[in-house]
Amino acid sequence: MKMKNTLKHVVLSGTAALTTVLPMTAAETDFNEVGKQMSIMLQNRHYDRLPFDAKLSNKIFRMYVNELDYGKMFFTQEDIDKLEKQYGSRLTELLLHKESMQPAQAIYNLYRKRVDERTEYAKAVLSENKFDFTGEESIKRSRRDLKEPSDKGWPANKAEADALWDGMVEDAMLAETLRRSIIETRAKEQGKENPLRDEKPIAEKLKLRYERVKRSVDDVDNEDIANFFLSAVAKSYGPHTDYFSAREMERFMSGMSNEFVGIGALLQAEEDGATKIMGIVKGGPAETQGELKLNDRVVGVDINNSGQMNDIMFMKIDKVVDKIRGEKGTSVRLKVEPADGGEPKFIVIKRGKVEMGESFAQGEIIERKNVEGELSRIGVITLPSFYANFDTGETRCSVDVEKILRRFNKEKVEGLILDLRGNGGGSLEEVRRMTGFFIGKGPVVQVKDYLGRIDLKSAYDKAIFNKPMVVLIDKSSASASEILAGALQDYNRAIVVGTSSTFGKGTVQQPMDISRLMPFFANRERAGFLKPTIQKFYRVSGSSTQNKGVEADIVLPNMMDAIDVGEKYLYYALAYDKIRRAPGYKASPRENLFVAQLKGKSLERVKQSQDFAYLEDDVQRTKERIEKNEISLNLETRQQELAEAETRTKERNKERIVRFAEMQKADKAAMTFYKAHLENLKDEKLPVFDPSSEDDDYMSRAKDEIEELDITPEWPSGLDPVKRESIFILDDLMQMTSQAKMAGVLNK
Repeated sequence: MKMKNTLKHVVLSGTAALTTVLPMTAAETDFNEVGKQMSIMLQNRHYDRLPFDAKLSNKIFRMYVNELDYGKMFFTQEDIDKLEKQYGSRLTELLLHKESMQPAQAIYNLYRKRVDERTEYAKAVLSENKFDFTGEESIKRSRRDLKEPSDKGWPANKAEADALWDGMVEDAMLAETLRRSIIETRAKEQGKENPLRDEKPIAEKLKLRYERVKRSVDDVDNEDIANFFLSAVAKSYGPHTDYFSAREMERFMSGMSNEFVGIGALLQAEEDGATKIMGIVKGGPAETQGELKLNDRVVGVDINNSGQMNDIMFMKIDKVVDKIRGEKGTSVRLKVEPADGGEPKFIVIKRGKVEMGESFAQGEIIERKNVEGELSRIGVITLPSFYANFDTGETRCSVDVEKILRRFNKEKVEGLILDLRGNGGGSLEEVRRMTGFFIGKGPVVQVKDYLGRIDLKSAYDKAIFNKPMVVLIDKSSASASEILAGALQDYNRAIVVGTSSTFGKGTVQQPMDISRLMPFFANRERAGFLKPTIQKFYRVSGSSTQNKGVEADIVLPNMMDAIDVGEKYLYYALAYDKIRRAPGYKASPRENLFVAQLKGKSLERVKQSQDFAYLEDDVQRTKERIEKNEISLNLETRQQELAEAETRTKERNKERIVRFAEMQKADKAAMTFYKAHLENLKDEKLPVFDPSSEDDDYMSRAKDEIEELDITPEWPSGLDPVKRESIFILDDLMQMTSQAKMAGVLNK
């Protein structure tokens, strides 16, 4: 899953009235035409053949206004009712008649007006400063619709909107007051200087926060509004059907390849409007040039070093990224306020190709010594995504994983942990090939189109790793991750460990260039892409992963199981179903995995684990908080809640510091860690490293003084409880498998 907008990006690639339509010059793409062609493509290519009628129009309307105002705090119900009456049942008709940008822009213009009004109202409330925090009032934590976007739930009118914002501003003021208090207290307790010593007054800081919201909504062009609206049209068919503007497609393709062209810097939007340098890629253009430093603040960008400086204050971070990245070999000039407080300066950096090393497959070998002094070796592969460069084919995750596995074989690794936590998917072809590394030739996944035709995708290489395996999953393991985990589970090739299930995305999307269907003389340069759902995929056992996901064989406590994460919580998700088993699919005997025995041993360890006990306690507290969906605006109540949380954290840390020191000592005596990253695989000997003190190999990062006040100790040997338990599970599996082989009772 890829989020379209984030507050942090890596730069590595390089006023109309309310009822008017923004002017469209002759050189601009006609997004009315784009809307028509996209609508035709949806009707012809999407897996669900939804009638393009008034019912769908109402879905589109609800999706659009909810995507714009997902917290239901800017529009009023009066606004929604008026807009719905005007456009609710007509959007499909207007799309086909090339008239959709008028309602898209009219709705957005009203949204922009309401954002301007609400943020100005918030600033006025802050200026009045009439907060006393002594009442019994509360506000909702979340106002977002849970099951599907509705046309109800906004404040009824301006008076209700004012009351809502009174509470929201009061909460923001209270939350920031408490945050500063607790940070100041922690600094005093640790004998450190208060990192917030130079912070602006709270009201001033919050005003800047609202100003950034306002500017981000105001700073749009025709392409942005078309993107918002056409995305809503696409998502009315399902959560993964989407429209990508030309800008977004460039970002998507860069993300899939893990290769970018730009300066090699991690950016973060600051509330005062500047863009802060939070990281610099080692060996990248910015580090090579040498002038740009961590914590520097960028306030202007001259895209082509032409002398025309663009003010980027309060600009959305993705647009700052677009201005800084560009063609390889070209230069960008930055106006920078130095972190040391010196005078602003201009820095010219030549753009270049940058690879994000931490986004590639990474391997490590853990050599363990048991009580008898016998050594065993297990391998760990962490795969953040199923990446592939579709243009050159030079970067492919299956090629990288194959290299790591072959080195594991050379190093006589006896078992493997494949960590797919946080892996949101990627290339279907890459997961197809990778699955074959573990099962050999045979069916991997089935895909079914809207006509019911089923296509079987098989692995075609011989297996290159046949030792015992554990696959780690969580609720954000999605799509291609679920294909791999599901296939290994269906073949009884691996034990799946982690959250109760994976994300549950069982659909296939294919980007389609809308410009190819545009009229011959139309400007099609910025038409963008439709990414419709064209197929559903199914496991070789016939079960879909849609909504249900891949269920873990051994479930471990995890915070993700406390929150609503997964396909089934997304709007208009397709249904779960099953088809026939894949022809040629033959699983190994289930008893060879010793699931019941492994589960029993793991359960005993989890019961004795203090860290899992803490997790289970946190999960329960989080569930209760979400269920209550309420935040008190009373200072004493909030202080008491924070004090209880601080006391709980201090007590845990006191216990952990002692226990973690003992664990670290035991680990050093029993375990040696070898780095098997891509750049080390050709070394004669793999380097030994300490994962508990390992610096970032790929990026220098700015220190966060506030984060450094958190004295929660790091996991011993860099092993979080789930990863540590997975080592124990794999060790049990290796022993049971070995004993069964020696006894000659392993089934075939």
